[in-house]
Amino acid sequence: MPDALIHSLFPRYAEFAPLPSVWITMPARPGPSRIAQMFPKSFYKHLLPALLAGIALRLFFIWRFPFYSGDTAYYEELARNWLYHHVYGFYSHGQLLPSDERAPGYPAFLTAIYFLAGPGRKAVMLAQAFLDLATCVLAAGIASRLAADAPEEARTRVAIATLWLTALCPFTANYAAVPLTEVLATFLTTLALLIFLSPAGMALERISSDRDHLRAVNTWFLGGVVVGLGTLVRPETPLLLVAVLIVFWWRYRRPANWRKLTLATLWMLVGLLLPLTPWAARNSISVGRVQFLAPRYAETYGDVLPTGFYAWTKTWMFRFRDAYLFTWKLPSQPIELGDLPSYAVDSPEEFSRVASLLDRYNRAHGMRRSLDLEFAELAQERSKHHPIRTFVWIPIERAAAMWLTPRITLLPFSGRLWPLGESYRSNANDFEVTLGLALLDILYAAMALAAAWRFRTNPGVVLIVTFVLVRTAFLTQLQTCEPRYVLVCFPALLAMGAQLFRGSKPG
Repeated sequence: MPDALIHSLFPRYAEFAPLPSVWITMPARPGPSRIAQMFPKSFYKHLLPALLAGIALRLFFIWRFPFYSGDTAYYEELARNWLYHHVYGFYSHGQLLPSDERAPGYPAFLTAIYFLAGPGRKAVMLAQAFLDLATCVLAAGIASRLAADAPEEARTRVAIATLWLTALCPFTANYAAVPLTEVLATFLTTLALLIFLSPAGMALERISSDRDHLRAVNTWFLGGVVVGLGTLVRPETPLLLVAVLIVFWWRYRRPANWRKLTLATLWMLVGLLLPLTPWAARNSISVGRVQFLAPRYAETYGDVLPTGFYAWTKTWMFRFRDAYLFTWKLPSQPIELGDLPSYAVDSPEEFSRVASLLDRYNRAHGMRRSLDLEFAELAQERSKHHPIRTFVWIPIERAAAMWLTPRITLLPFSGRLWPLGESYRSNANDFEVTLGLALLDILYAAMALAAAWRFRTNPGVVLIVTFVLVRTAFLTQLQTCEPRYVLVCFPALLAMGAQLFRGSKPG
């Protein structure tokens, strides 16, 4: 951006350190709206065609591959009871009781749709399809802000590329066809990232007057509020705030900035707590415990959790399919010893021990506390004997399994690729779809990695990379490794990958 334009926009520019141009959103002309500043004029020529293509793809999934998971029924019951009986809870022994098993964000979304269109799943899917298209526009805004230091022509290219990439991304589009939290969580996460990537909130150099200060506070607070709303949908959403603060404090770590950093942190936390406080207060009154987040294991008060069994599976489990065969069969479905992979045991003696534990579980038709303690002891022994494997390699394998996958969970395909020849001969169509989606997923990841390296000095890129790393590290510590949990990162990753369409690297 020319110096004359900078001085015209920021009269006090000379009074403080030079402003990194990457945080400046370039206006097309004096006094335009913020949306016009974010998107160059030629972007709008692609808006309608991209959105039409995006809605067509989502309608295809809704019509051809609708899907309903086990969690769908829980959210639907909460929404119906909330709307029709004015109680946020479940029926137990014929009595409707308040519950805090699920945070109210997604049930509130369903309740609003039920109120307007009735309790039909198709209406929910259609609403999610249009909400997902809004996420595509937000992602284009992120791309434009990441390219704020580039010429307008380059900014236009990356915004248009992001719009088309997100509109035609089958992995996010597919989730419009299932009543689950992913679409709403992705929208709120993308919106929060767009807010935090604004120069008003992330460039402390700009704060040189009361007006600048107020603008920054509004950004910090609003970003925190959106993260708080996202937390009511998915409890791990505050990891985005963790990433923002890590980048913020590292970038402005000099003691002279500590006062502003502390103020930014406090306003973000105030914004985060604002939507969560009514939920916590309600839980204190209705269920007798202050619960700001959804319980980690979606348990009710007094439930005995098989944490020892979970600890044992975390010493070897990295494939999503094993969640169906082991974790999700608790508390009472039988677990087959034949499903145990060879790498889950280290010796014949350990195999015999695991076989005995599983046999006792199957005969008892449930996980007893004493049995769970034995699983915990086995997990501790395995971790002690192989700490690198447990705390380094297994998380890395889990991360790879979550990110490098065909993402066919909601589709009627096996996901089987190996051995290649046998898989192809067994079902050529299944193999081709699985391979195609796997390669597309790898392409998205490769684009994001290439852009992250090429524009590694861009603070916005650093923020997105930090968010992805923080979220992934957290997800590897859960009792299962579901690929859908990283889906909320995809719009931001595609916006980052689209930076490759800039052309020459900014100087």
